[in-house]
Amino acid sequence: MSRSSKTLRSAAVGVFSVAWLVCALTTPLSAQEKRVPQSAGVDNTKMGPYRALAQLAYAASQRGDHTSAATLAKILERTWDKAEDYGGDTALSKTNHALFDQIDKAMDAFIAVFLDHPTSAPDAAKLKAAYTAYLEKLKQAD
Repeated sequence: MSRSSKTLRSAAVGVFSVAWLVCALTTPLSAQEKRVPQSAGVDNTKMGPYRALAQLAYAASQRGDHTSAATLAKILERTWDKAEDYGGDTALSKTNHALFDQIDKAMDAFIAVFLDHPTSAPDAAKLKAAYTAYLEKLKQAD
């Protein structure tokens, strides 16, 4: 098996493992929280897929799977750009450009942590701060 096949296979196994973990960890801990409908652990909101990809990337990094974390971060960036920047009339860049810019900058800061360290551990405090800031910005667009 080639090295790229092994890496891809490892990433796929990691993604599925992390997906299960994210589902378990994102269950609201308080009855006071607003419950958002979900499908397979992904919020059924406009920002749900981006939040899920960020959670998967963060969890992969926490497990020490830095290659998968960087891969997921790149997928997050490309998915966001395709849908919310270059998308149609419902793209956030067209409906609320100011908010789009804020989220885009927070996302760029978050994914930069992974892309700067594709095979090694990023600074934990920097990663946590970027992750938290990005999720907070996403909440504004839901």
